[in-house]
Amino acid sequence: MNFSKLNFNGLFFMLCFISVSTVSAQTVDEIINSYYETVGGKKWDEVKAMKMTANIEQGGMQIPVEVVTTRDGKTYTEVTFMGNTMTMNAFDGKKSWTTNFMTMQPEESTADDSENAKRAAQEFPNALFSCKKLGYKATLLGKEKIEGTECYKIKLDKKTMLVEGKEIPNVEYYYLDTENNVPIMVETEINSGEMKGKIAQTKLSDYQEVEGVFVPYSTTSGIKDGPSQAIQFEKVEINPSVDEKKFSFPKK
Repeated sequence: MNFSKLNFNGLFFMLCFISVSTVSAQTVDEIINSYYETVGGKKWDEVKAMKMTANIEQGGMQIPVEVVTTRDGKTYTEVTFMGNTMTMNAFDGKKSWTTNFMTMQPEESTADDSENAKRAAQEFPNALFSCKKLGYKATLLGKEKIEGTECYKIKLDKKTMLVEGKEIPNVEYYYLDTENNVPIMVETEINSGEMKGKIAQTKLSDYQEVEGVFVPYSTTSGIKDGPSQAIQFEKVEINPSVDEKKFSFPKK
């Protein structure tokens, strides 16, 4: 056996592997940077909060929806249904809470939900956009067609999340339109509840400019190959006046 040749081949393979890995890392960085520049780049530094409003049509009724998110992670979604205004998925920086549709009373979320919200608090406007400063690992998995559109598929390993008190991997998959450099779909595995094991899917479209930054006015969220809900936002406000009380769990 020619050990000299074997060692040379092994060294050659190792150098090729390192070279390919480096190119891959550079490529995913380039894709994310291109996305960053396409949607406004440094103009996003001036965005401290966003308010998005829509009217969802269901069963012949118009349901007003208001979604507010802030750079420091606070958020609330407010809907008005049959004359009742209720808050969904609110987070005040420390605690998550929601409204029970049956009792119409506010309810605190689990300790796990509040902790997970804290961990995601700096992901504004989304995790991929902020991944570098947060230390998340982005990996380019290649290209894939989504409804006829060629996309880069990026796996994003985020900070672990808590489920039933246990630390588990927290992974998202982003599909970026290769031509327009923006995400058109995000997927993640559901890790708890009745839908555990299924894939949550959010589709994004109709990007429009608002004060120098681009945001998707249309979202469709649901389960992969299952039911979904589309929302067409009518208005997006940058740095709106926000009632801070709406983030916090109501005092009795």
